[in-house]
Order: sequence, then C-alpha cells, then structure tokens
Amino acid sequence: MALAGLRVIEMGQLIAGPFCGKTLGDFGADVVKIEPPGSGDPLRNWRLLQDGTSVWWQVQSRNKRSLALDLRASEGQDIARRLIAEADVLIENFRPGTLEAWGLGPDALHALNPGLVILRISGYGQTGPYRDLPGFGAIGEAMGGLRHLTAEPGRVPVRVGVSIGDTLAALHGALGILVALYHRKVHGGPGQVIDVALHEAVFNVMESLIPEYSAFGVVREPAGSALPGIAPSNAYPCTDGWVLVAGNGDSIFKRLMDAIGRPDLGQAPDLASNAGRVARVDEIDAAIAAWSREHSVQQVLDALAAARVPAGKVYTARDIAEDPHYRARDMLLSQTTRDGHTLEVPGIVPKLSGTPGAVRGSAPRLGDDTNAILAEAGLTADQIDLLRRKGVVQ
Repeated sequence: MALAGLRVIEMGQLIAGPFCGKTLGDFGADVVKIEPPGSGDPLRNWRLLQDGTSVWWQVQSRNKRSLALDLRASEGQDIARRLIAEADVLIENFRPGTLEAWGLGPDALHALNPGLVILRISGYGQTGPYRDLPGFGAIGEAMGGLRHLTAEPGRVPVRVGVSIGDTLAALHGALGILVALYHRKVHGGPGQVIDVALHEAVFNVMESLIPEYSAFGVVREPAGSALPGIAPSNAYPCTDGWVLVAGNGDSIFKRLMDAIGRPDLGQAPDLASNAGRVARVDEIDAAIAAWSREHSVQQVLDALAAARVPAGKVYTARDIAEDPHYRARDMLLSQTTRDGHTLEVPGIVPKLSGTPGAVRGSAPRLGDDTNAILAEAGLTADQIDLLRRKGVVQ
C-alpha cells in the first residue's frame, strides 16, 4: 500500500484529528491512536451505539491501533516521547498550548526527532488573537462563511447535516502531511509543523465569496437550494419527492427546455448564455417546476438522462445502501467489528489504480494494542505491568 511503513501517532479525539488519521490509515499507514485510560475517545459513545460502542467509531478508527495512555502523567509523557522519536507523523487537535504544557511542544519534539511532521488542528490556529478561544467545527463553519449561506432567504442558518468543518480541516491536514513528507523525502528538508484552523479550512472552499466582496462590495446571501449567479441549477418538486437539476450549460439548457416541452425558452436569444438566464431565473425555475411536479422522481430522472441533462434524486441512507452504483464502485464495504458484528461502512476514497486503500483492521477496543505498542517501544512486561497498576496505561 502507498503509505505502508509510515508511522503515525494520533493524539486527537472526536472528528478532525481522527478523520485525518483514518485517511492515512486507509492507505497503509500504521496509526497508533493514543486515548485516555478509562473513557477513551468520546466518539466511542457518540450517536447510535451497538453493544455500548458507537457504530461511527467503527468507521473513524478502522486501520488503527489503540494505546490507552494518560498523557497528563509524566510517565505517560515519557512514553509518548519514545513513540514519537520513532514516528514520521504526529496528529493532534488539542487546544493550542496543550502539548507545550506537557513538554511535548514542536521545539522539544523536533529536537528529539528532526524529521517529524506535526499536524496541529485547532479552532483558530496556533497564532492570532483568537488562538486560545475554544472552537468546534460548527463554529469554524460559522466564522468561515459557510453557515451564513446554508439557509433559505430570511430563515435561520442550518447545518449541512454532518460535521463538515471538522472533515474539511482533516482533509487539509492530510494534504499538508503528504506535502511535508514529500519535501522531506525529495528535498531533504526537516520535519515541519502544519497549522490548520477549522475556520480557515472552511474559508478555503468558499469560492468567490471574498473576491466578489472585494471587487463589487457584494455580500453573498443565502439562496436556499439555488446556485446564485448560475442558472438553472436548483431543486424541483415531483409527485413523490425532489430532484436536483443542473441545466446551466448553454447546450444543456437547450436540451433541458426541449425535454420539458419549452423549446421557446431554449431558443430564446437572450437565454443562450448564463448572464441572460440569470436575469430570468425565476421564470426558468417556474417552467421546470411546472413540468417536474407532474411527474415522479424516476420519470424526471429518466427523461433528463435521455436528454443528457445532469439530474439526481436526493439520496437518503436507504437510497445509498440500495444503489447499485455505490456497490459497483466498492463504496459500501462489509466490516466485522471486534465484537463480532457485521457492518456496512463507507468505502475508500480516493481510488488509486496501483496502490488502492483497504480496510486492514477493524476499530480497536480501548487499549487493545497497549501491550504490543509498549513492547515495540522497548518496555518490558514488568514495566508495563507497573504502569498499568499506576493507571498510566490500560
């Protein structure tokens, strides 16, 4: 696998740090997850539980090994140093200053391991006037500009439904790690610190938000399901649900209008380009909706597929689980938990032709791998037993 032989120490918890670790683990990295003894990562108990463990945990922590280690204890910090000394990557998403308080700040760790790549994910970054404020993904979505747009005009901003701020930060972190590792390998550079702020990861995908404000003083406002400035692209009602239609290409628009029985709109000179369609978007949306609401979702999809117009239904979990395309592309994998349950879980993204990712191991129970990891670090059985009696490891 592409990342086989890469040793990653994951100190993060919940979503942002662990999702980054999962991404690296899916492609072969040896990810050692350090969790506090007793409770472990809080994600173990989030949302729906099976035999006392979250099924979300089974996805987020696959391909990892669990070391239950108290990082607040000096003995625990010493063990962390031993592990980090032999690692390629450290992932953490604590509040800024936490590692430094434990004597595990970047300067100390680079003195121990000059090639170490350190990913630090936090609410507001390691610098700046807000660095010490607590921040979760939802707050990053708000500050990054996303939450203002996820609403219908005049209504309360809503979540996109998942912890997108955390996940975007994790993916930016994974990219940063790979860039730093490439620099280390190809250019002989030292290890680096990667500073990812949750709100900056969100802000980085906000498209033309700031350039439009800079050039025109325009503040982009919520637009519900529409795509402002690009037409037609919206959600349209059917007899049994909703369909998303993206008819905003010039030739696509003409085919769409023919499909809905409105060739007059398709041939209108002022609608031949996007600017003209934006000016008459309400009229165009009304015409598409008048047609779609007379048909079922499947009828609309069939008609638009025949016309080569991009369209799609709004999928639920059931729709995904029953969809043949998901299965054909191995996006639904069967995974056996360490408690013996069989779960369907998301597949591996992205898909590499030569070194594809894989689920090599199910998510660990708390401390499942403590003995093995400490033995690899050179501790004897007696030393491990003493640490266990002190409550430093579990």
